[in-house]
Amino acid sequence: MFNFMRAYVRIITAINYRVGRFAMYLIFVLMGILLWSSISKTFFDPSLWTLEMAQFTMVAYYLLGGPYSMQLGGHVRMDLLYGSWSDHTKAVVDSITIFTLIFYLGVLLYGGISSAAYSLGYFGSHPIVFFKDLFVAFVTGGFPAADDIMGHLERSPTAWRPYLWPIKILAVSGIFMMLLQAIAVFFQDIAKIRGVEL
Repeated sequence: MFNFMRAYVRIITAINYRVGRFAMYLIFVLMGILLWSSISKTFFDPSLWTLEMAQFTMVAYYLLGGPYSMQLGGHVRMDLLYGSWSDHTKAVVDSITIFTLIFYLGVLLYGGISSAAYSLGYFGSHPIVFFKDLFVAFVTGGFPAADDIMGHLERSPTAWRPYLWPIKILAVSGIFMMLLQAIAVFFQDIAKIRGVEL
């Protein structure tokens, strides 16, 4: 069992580390967008795309960097009692309270999947089946079938009117990676309780 946990933790941690290190640099992209927004508003005609692009970049930065921040222990904690506990007690408490986070991320993931399906033109009540059918259509080369599955693509109601599915798919990916990282942290806590190092 510990071999599976060790392999899982190693793989998920490596993936989230690389994605998090990439996401870390999105702050500079965000700064560039906001700088261009200020320059264009001051000296030229204001750009229509800067506000929404800054929002999209911030979403990517936050959601793709979350699992990396969890690896580093960078999330905010109530340290009133927690800081004085032993590592074993911390692991016991963390292994219990992590289920609240996993439940929250599961609900958030389902809502994100529904929202992403809606942005691709699906208005039914089974978004996971929609994505399964869409995936099968693309894998089997049935692109005309994929066109039948996808409906009218959702756009933002602003003047720029970007498609919303790319950022929604990215958000779902970030939430899913955070869920996988939470499970990895749970495995690490269980190993710590048992006195095994992963």
